[in-house]
Amino acid sequence: MQQVANVDELENKNIAKLLWQYALPAIVGTLVNSLYNVIDRIFIGHWVGDDALAGLGLVLPIMNITAAVGMLVGAGSASRISIYLGKKDKETAEKIAGTSFLMTIIISGVVIGLLLLFLKPVLMYAGASEATYPYARDFLVIFLPGNLFLSLCFNFNNMMRASGYPKKAMITMLISVVANIILAPIFIHYLGWGMKGAAAATFIAMVIGFIFVMQHFLNPNSYIKLRWKNLRLNKKIVWSITSIGMSPFLIQLTASVVVFFIIAQLKIFGGTDSHSSDMSIAAYTIANTMLMLIVMIVLGLTQGMQPIVGYNYGAKNYERVKETLIYTIKVGTGITTFGFILGFFFPQIFVSFFGPGPELAEKSATALRLVVICFPLAGFQIVVTNFFQCIGKAGKSIFLSLTRQVLFLVPALYILPQYLGLKGIWLSMPVADSLAVIVTFILFTFQVRSLKKEADALTSNA
Repeated sequence: MQQVANVDELENKNIAKLLWQYALPAIVGTLVNSLYNVIDRIFIGHWVGDDALAGLGLVLPIMNITAAVGMLVGAGSASRISIYLGKKDKETAEKIAGTSFLMTIIISGVVIGLLLLFLKPVLMYAGASEATYPYARDFLVIFLPGNLFLSLCFNFNNMMRASGYPKKAMITMLISVVANIILAPIFIHYLGWGMKGAAAATFIAMVIGFIFVMQHFLNPNSYIKLRWKNLRLNKKIVWSITSIGMSPFLIQLTASVVVFFIIAQLKIFGGTDSHSSDMSIAAYTIANTMLMLIVMIVLGLTQGMQPIVGYNYGAKNYERVKETLIYTIKVGTGITTFGFILGFFFPQIFVSFFGPGPELAEKSATALRLVVICFPLAGFQIVVTNFFQCIGKAGKSIFLSLTRQVLFLVPALYILPQYLGLKGIWLSMPVADSLAVIVTFILFTFQVRSLKKEADALTSNA
């Protein structure tokens, strides 16, 4: 009975209260996913050194690739489950959970296996130097196998939240990050394992998170359960999951490809020698960490929006869908504006967490000031892009995600450095943000008008 009440809240409760009820656990979940990386970067920066931090920067695009695979299944499954719960179709929702489990194992397993098989050429292509390659390799050989557990944990955590258990979803993710915080300094510093210790701590934390989240779906008292009979690749469900999950998948995948481009440009324009370019890569690692944390908070916000929008869109409560969208945009813009203030006016405070040397500290602060110039606009773009995913309009969501990453950022990365050098690489990011917002606003305007027409049509037919 309690679970039915939780689902009914999606249709009746005050939007602001409901959004925060779902968003706070989701924000914790997305931050936990990011904190695996942030914790490693902070401890490695303090106890291993600047070259190791640059090596970890090379790992970033590869980690984004594995995260993209997880989002392909997890985000699509959560969105579909919310929509079917809105239609009161619990049986199909459980079939989605079973198909999602198999899809994650198969797709993640193949990607992880290929990355391990071709690890050295991938890292060298990513811009590894003789100084940074050993650090990146030591981390990935341990981290990548554990990423299968992270993908399963992340996917089913999304589904747990979508089926009405936001607080429980938050607790399961918190358990894993607390484990990582405890284990990382022990393995990295006190046992002297360095990069391998960081990866081992993360591996164990991911397994712990996986165990806790799966206990929920195997519990007979859970509203949505993982049943043996549903562990099959239903073609219709596979397509329904991937059609929606393709948007966050492409966002993450293109983010990975763009990082390869950024690092390649940093190798060229980052300094006059290998050491200088490695320090530029390390500076990008630090600056990108703050961007990632703020973006993950906004993505958590949109994940809190997802069950509200998905349920009410499935139930044809279009006015409630519109109200949720507008409120989420306001909050998302406020969050990215806070990120701009922190990064532009107080970059040294954030940079100091990583314990960099003087050269790296100066480069990192400069990079941070430049990349956040247009950051207040990013909240609107992220929320609207994910809104289209929530209502099943994957094509528009994919298009918006690609405008920023591919259509605008990649050309800027190759044009601006020709005239501005290293500064041009940093400025390419706010340039892409501002152009992407213009395109997003156009589609947003049309979609709001469409929702209003659908709501008016329902009212006139009532």
